[in-house]
Amino acid sequence: MNDRDPAALASLAHRLLDDTDAILERYFAGEVETLHKADDTPVTIADREVEAFLRSRLGDAFPGHGFVGEEYGTEEGAGEMRWIIDPIDATANFVRGIPVFATLLALERAGELVLGVVSAPALGRRWWASVGGGAHVSANGRRSAIRVSRIDQLAQAQLCHSTLRTLDEEGLLPGWLSALRGSRRDRGFGDFWGHMLVAQGSAEAMLEYGVSPWDMAAPAAILVEAGGRMTDFSGNSSWSGPEVLSSNGQLHDELLAALRTAPYTRPGQEELTL
Repeated sequence: MNDRDPAALASLAHRLLDDTDAILERYFAGEVETLHKADDTPVTIADREVEAFLRSRLGDAFPGHGFVGEEYGTEEGAGEMRWIIDPIDATANFVRGIPVFATLLALERAGELVLGVVSAPALGRRWWASVGGGAHVSANGRRSAIRVSRIDQLAQAQLCHSTLRTLDEEGLLPGWLSALRGSRRDRGFGDFWGHMLVAQGSAEAMLEYGVSPWDMAAPAAILVEAGGRMTDFSGNSSWSGPEVLSSNGQLHDELLAALRTAPYTRPGQEELTL
């Protein structure tokens, strides 16, 4: 297969994620054994089966490609192409019967993302984008193009975030709360979903701390192709983590400024200015 053909690459990704959707739906319908990794995050046999499946099929199709994934680490390739895999983003949701989970698959060429797919079978949705080809969503079989919103006033914006506990631990909560108070609405749509809501124009920003490259590669490819912006908290374009702000681009700098302005004091520590 030609690994420079965006349509062929996207078609293969969709076929493979049709198969991984079926794997996840099978496990999601019943009980699945849960283990905990060294960092205390959960992992299941479904995580490992999906990642192993994708590595095997993609390795057969593209023997020279590299891989990086949450469960099986990094495998160097012979060239400039690398697949980035999160077999189940939001495993904690998956094991608790919460339908907000997805398989994330991205392709990187010489450091640039060229393809991203986010497949959430329990939600009946899949988002995808190829560089230069626009961003799309399929909702229960109906496909449509997506674009970030044009809202440029914080007072009209919906803001999303992951766990507030982590933001508090990192000294980011006061600044973020100041932004939330000025917004129209806020919700804790964590993991991939918040970023996809921004990409499809349903929210204006999503803030997360503690993410890894496999969490953000596919969402970044989709968000940017939908006209959005993803950076670290210094404003540098980034999807490698651990910090990430996604937005429609209109409110990005204002939100970054809010994060930096509020001082934070941890118990027993001197005041820090972000």
